[in-house]
Amino acid sequence: MTLADLLAAAATLGLERLDAQLLLLHALGRAQTDRAWLLAHDTDPVDPVPRQHFAHLCARRATAEPVAYILGHKEFFGLDLRVDKRVLVPRPETETLVEWALELISDQACRVIDLGTGSGAIALAIKKGRPAAFVEAVDTSGEALDVARANAQLLGLDVRFSQASWLSGATGPYDVIVSNPPYVAARDPHLVDLAHEPIRALAAGDDGLADIRIIVAQARAHLRPGGRLLLEHGYDQAAAVRGLLTAAGLDGAISRRDLSGIERCSGGKRPEQG
Repeated sequence: MTLADLLAAAATLGLERLDAQLLLLHALGRAQTDRAWLLAHDTDPVDPVPRQHFAHLCARRATAEPVAYILGHKEFFGLDLRVDKRVLVPRPETETLVEWALELISDQACRVIDLGTGSGAIALAIKKGRPAAFVEAVDTSGEALDVARANAQLLGLDVRFSQASWLSGATGPYDVIVSNPPYVAARDPHLVDLAHEPIRALAAGDDGLADIRIIVAQARAHLRPGGRLLLEHGYDQAAAVRGLLTAAGLDGAISRRDLSGIERCSGGKRPEQG
């Protein structure tokens, strides 16, 4: 069978072409940037071993297992992160949260904490962008922290990781608190499509806001005067999150849109006085 034959076979399983190309490159031991090579060599025959490996990878993908889990890594904000079923796959929309945080972090003495760090994506991207900042990251899952610490070591980024539930036990005060917490309603039908990812990192109560409420309630006591809390949330939760921020005594609650135009992140500021 040729490369073209294998990609055609993957299509019959319902795989998107890009996914199939990435899996085929992985089976061949080639870089993920070699998609043009596949096109140039589409009539090349494929040896039995990589052919069988590719078939196995396609079978996994056909069950809706994320490509990132199959490949073992995911690019996020220019960082190559190792990921597996212990952590959520980092999403492009979360880069909106990182960009917002980086805009606010300039002082060398700046203290930042990432709540529910998972793979470490947000904390590591912030540390990469602002090397002088002191960055902490917490997660309730020891398995997730193992992944995050491994990523920090591979990338050579100095982030302090610890096991905790949100801001419980946090020191501070912090200039910026960031979090991409669970925000999917427990009975949301879309969770079926995310069955391979850890449910504890996805679902948060009947309306998806249970963990956000906890974070917002804790945040003011851990922020410096003028410090900011930035949260990622669901596509239809911006107004509700702004209301929670305001009710908790945080000023200037605003939301940021992702590249799709969706209000994806919201934040507020601890008053300079009080």
